[in-house]
Amino acid sequence: MKKHPTLTTLLLLLCTSYAFSNNGFEQPPIVAKKAKQPIVLDGTLDEAAWFAGTPASDFWEYFPTDSLRADVKTEVYFTYDDKFLYIGAKCYSNQQNYVIPSLRRDFRAGGNDNITFILDPFNDRTNAFVFGTNPLGVLREALLANGCRDFDTDWNDSWDNKWSGVAKIHDDHWACELAIPFTTLRFKEGATEWRFNCYRFDTQSNTRTVWNRIPQNQLIANLAFTGVLRFDEPLKKASSSVSLIPYVTANTARNFQEGTPAERGFDFGGDAKIALSPSLNLDLTVNPDFSQVEVDQQVINLDRFEIFFPERRQFFLENADLFSDFGDPRINPFFSRRIGVAIDTTTGQNIANPILFGARLSGKLDNNWRTGLLNMQTARDEANGLPSFNYTVAALQRKLFTRSNIGAIFVNKQAFTNEENNGTYNDFNRVAGLDYNLASSDNRWNGKAFYHQGFSPEGSKGQFAQGTRLEYRVRPFSVSWQHQWVGANYRPEVGFLPRRNFFNINPNVQAFFYPRNNWLNQYVIGFDAAVLWTPEYGRTDHSYIVYWEAELNNSSNLSAGLSHEYTYLLEPFDPSRSGAVPLPGNQGYGYTSFGVFYQSDQRPKFSYRLSPSIGEFFNGYRYEMSGALNYRYQPYGFIALNINYSYIDLPAPYASTGLLLVGPRIDLTLTRSLFITTFIQYNDQIDNVNINARLQWRFAPVSDFFLVYTDNYAGADFSVKNRAIVAKFTYWLNL
Repeated sequence: MKKHPTLTTLLLLLCTSYAFSNNGFEQPPIVAKKAKQPIVLDGTLDEAAWFAGTPASDFWEYFPTDSLRADVKTEVYFTYDDKFLYIGAKCYSNQQNYVIPSLRRDFRAGGNDNITFILDPFNDRTNAFVFGTNPLGVLREALLANGCRDFDTDWNDSWDNKWSGVAKIHDDHWACELAIPFTTLRFKEGATEWRFNCYRFDTQSNTRTVWNRIPQNQLIANLAFTGVLRFDEPLKKASSSVSLIPYVTANTARNFQEGTPAERGFDFGGDAKIALSPSLNLDLTVNPDFSQVEVDQQVINLDRFEIFFPERRQFFLENADLFSDFGDPRINPFFSRRIGVAIDTTTGQNIANPILFGARLSGKLDNNWRTGLLNMQTARDEANGLPSFNYTVAALQRKLFTRSNIGAIFVNKQAFTNEENNGTYNDFNRVAGLDYNLASSDNRWNGKAFYHQGFSPEGSKGQFAQGTRLEYRVRPFSVSWQHQWVGANYRPEVGFLPRRNFFNINPNVQAFFYPRNNWLNQYVIGFDAAVLWTPEYGRTDHSYIVYWEAELNNSSNLSAGLSHEYTYLLEPFDPSRSGAVPLPGNQGYGYTSFGVFYQSDQRPKFSYRLSPSIGEFFNGYRYEMSGALNYRYQPYGFIALNINYSYIDLPAPYASTGLLLVGPRIDLTLTRSLFITTFIQYNDQIDNVNINARLQWRFAPVSDFFLVYTDNYAGADFSVKNRAIVAKFTYWLNL
């Protein structure tokens, strides 16, 4: 009897997965020996201290395969002294046609030459620091949380701190040298071992390689697959560190719609970072200013619910997972963007709301315990009739087993006012919650279970949220289950909860294939379902999706999906949000659609992304085309054009309209310390043209001068709505 080749392949992959995931491929430990002479950062690695220990070498391929040693040689060296951890690397190449999109800090790894180092000082394989560079010495840093199961939620590259690095191109390789202060890292005094991994993107050979082997069905930065970095002496307590980060701003703004005169202002404030121990940090802020933070990238919203935008403000970022990773992304008891953010009534977009002062204590108490405490006070908002609010968040987390943990959180929003409440706000809003996070040592099993209870002045029932997620992932397949249950009166005012009063289940199945042919590297076939019930109405929503996702050998990506959705509208809804006749409520709609996504190889100077879709939409049809065009002027920046066009065709008298969102972006990096970004967004849905131009000059480590220009115009006649210019000077001072 002839065997089915696909079944045979699956059985072989299943056997391989068991052999692969037992961590039997962990590399021998790296040894770092203490330097006896100073290390000079020049990209040459000519000091003897680099070679006194044992380097990280004999890398494994991650792409295009994960079963071979890397042909392209990489060597990573470590040394240290009382103040710094030093990392050096030699990255050999067959050619020198390096791809370097720009000189901007915090670049993304895909589509360019770079090397990235992952440090896990507490050996918990859950949280880590990331440092990296490219052949021209452009630096990047990030924080990893939750073992890095998902780049969208667990990778935070908005974090910034003080460290230095240099790179240099040689005849047959490029090299880098990094100096990371121990005060920048969080670690246990007396430690002799950290977890470590390293990955490299080499565009010459079109390979991605890792030091400690990682299967392709896991993310390249997953912390379950780290190796050991060993120090020849116990690490001493880092010298006490106090950093002051003062700022001054000058601004002018005018609201043309209201016809008011221009307002000019001068302000100052600052932050302080105090290292209470090598692993526990106190952050203080007085009159913080976030005017330099880049504007959010807008989207066309055809959904009934609020859209999530990530936190980018520096004060909230370090150990952010301690506060923000409770629940799940759409049932979150604490969302830091609720603090100090209001809605601009002109554009409908987020704007800053004054914060008077705040404090945040976060970090490790020991190898097993982490704690976080945050307190912020906002100013009274007389224009909107709101009092001053105090926000308090307390979190405690206990490590269990190898990589799992249990955590508790308490969130309190308290109004401070001497006036009678007119019903526009609650005197207080509180949430208490308990989460269990599961992560097995080999990352086969991942999951979460949580229960959160709300408290409000009304004391009504149904103020709860509960959820469970469990995933089993091996090389040939993954299976997951998730359910969520949210009460009718659960309102976490400092959290993110687009909807409430529902019970939802979400199973998912994926099969992974590795054909090893001339053009296709790997692909996934998957099925995802989501079914939602609303009390008193029964099943009100479902979504069934069958999809195919592939990574090609030239690093491009291709996917396709077929979905069927059902929505029972509980109330009238206009999906165009244009003020047209809304679709009637108390009625169900079923619709089917098909979509394709393609991301081209990002190594050439010109790259693009296309995502067309077509199908039914409620009682009509929807046609959509989204994409982006990118041209790289190496290494001085790029020009990008993001486009999203949706045409909704509904029967009369409902809306049939086209919605256009165009976002050209010009990113110039004149040097490694001088950047100019211009971002223009035309959003037909909110009738607004936004121009945001930002000049940044990094004149010293983590010290900047910003000049930010913002303009908003009406989309119909291009009349000016409002305009503002802000100049900001900030300086990092170590005491």
